[in-house]
Amino acid sequence: MRALPGVTGRDEFDALVVRTDYHDDQAWQDVVAALTEPWGDSQYEPHVHLMDDPAWAGATVEEVLTAVCGDVNLAVVFLADRTTKQTESHALLAVTTLTREECVDEEDYEQLTEFGRDFRTIPAGVHDVHANVSIGSPGFEEYAAWAHDDREGIYRSL
Repeated sequence: MRALPGVTGRDEFDALVVRTDYHDDQAWQDVVAALTEPWGDSQYEPHVHLMDDPAWAGATVEEVLTAVCGDVNLAVVFLADRTTKQTESHALLAVTTLTREECVDEEDYEQLTEFGRDFRTIPAGVHDVHANVSIGSPGFEEYAAWAHDDREGIYRSL
């Protein structure tokens, strides 16, 4: 596994979005534009920390998780991968930073990852996923379940 650059300058309230695919700059610009739009019914200001460094190109989920594991304020990280760029919805991959070691036991971990350690969300969903998972209400597992229930497997925002 390769070492990736550290994430610096991220405020704990910023959603972390890591660009891992560099094949379509226009699609990336579209994703960034969508991520920086006000969100929610109250039109909240978006807070996003973008990792747009070619050193992250082709990074796997495990490599990204290893690179961000020191951030105790990070409950979920979002990857802008090839699938993000190729789909019309530009759905990012949301990945929990939860590890087995953080859980009471194996049963607890299995319950919290019942629908997997990741799911897809549209850019508008990044903000409410990040904000709510950070405080644990609703938790990652609930967002993953909502994505699981979608016919395309995508969480589409509150």
